[in-house]
Amino acid sequence: MKKIVAKEVRYIKLGRRGGCWEDLALAKGELHFGYGGATHELALQGDSDKIKEHLISLGRYVQAAARDAREVQDFYQLGGDCLWVTFAKDHLWWAFAEPEVTWCGGGGALHGERIRKTIGGWRNTDIKGAPLRIESLGTRLTKVAAYRRTICKIEAQDYLLRRINGVPEPIVIRGAQARNALIDVLKDAIKSLHWHDFETLVDIMFAKSGWHRVSTLGGTQKTVDLELEQVTTNERAAVQVKSSASQKTVNDYVQRVDEASRFDRFFFICCSPNGGLKTSGDRDDVYIWDGKEIAPATLFISLPP
Repeated sequence: MKKIVAKEVRYIKLGRRGGCWEDLALAKGELHFGYGGATHELALQGDSDKIKEHLISLGRYVQAAARDAREVQDFYQLGGDCLWVTFAKDHLWWAFAEPEVTWCGGGGALHGERIRKTIGGWRNTDIKGAPLRIESLGTRLTKVAAYRRTICKIEAQDYLLRRINGVPEPIVIRGAQARNALIDVLKDAIKSLHWHDFETLVDIMFAKSGWHRVSTLGGTQKTVDLELEQVTTNERAAVQVKSSASQKTVNDYVQRVDEASRFDRFFFICCSPNGGLKTSGDRDDVYIWDGKEIAPATLFISLPP
């Protein structure tokens, strides 16, 4: 899809939450609107003052009549280039609509008293196909769902258009760049650690992840440097820590762990591998980590000076 551009954006509440208007509007690709007190003929004239005076004559308070008139005028006067959005079924939905308004009447029991057809139907994904789930949207946008009336402007229009166009937020991009820069620094810092300090770092990293060490750290153990236990899942893991290693070393330790027959997982951790290290076959119980996996896992670890 082409990039979505809109000078005018409006939120519209498609009837009561979970009501028939909402389901009907989304299914048929329509905008449903009520305010039956303002006649179709009067609304077509586009004179908000006349609509307001008419509603006052029907018993509406002045301020309420003014707001009603403004919403009626928006529904009738905003053209096909106005972007309409609503919240329903845990998603943000958006559409453009044909300018023509059809009067349906009926008192609003089963459908809106006036309807506009959308251009291409309602969509609840961005232009790249990613779902626009409410939980993934900022409250500066979703707060509009608490609007008690029917149609209103949206303050976070720029944010809305970025989300619909699948454009990352500038602050998110800056944050990712800063995080990546920090990870690059951590990779270099990890490579400079003494082997004993590197083992200590790995031990703390697993402890922060919920693993409990059930062996001594390093030393002259025959099989691996660390034996870990995950209490919640009753899993046991073996960890071998190396400053540098070749593929032959990896294969040797995988064989040792397999022969031990008491571990559910094996982690081979090396900050400066000699070439690309990999597992043989489709082993999903063997993990080989180098700096690119270790550095992000140590972002929030505080070590004593």
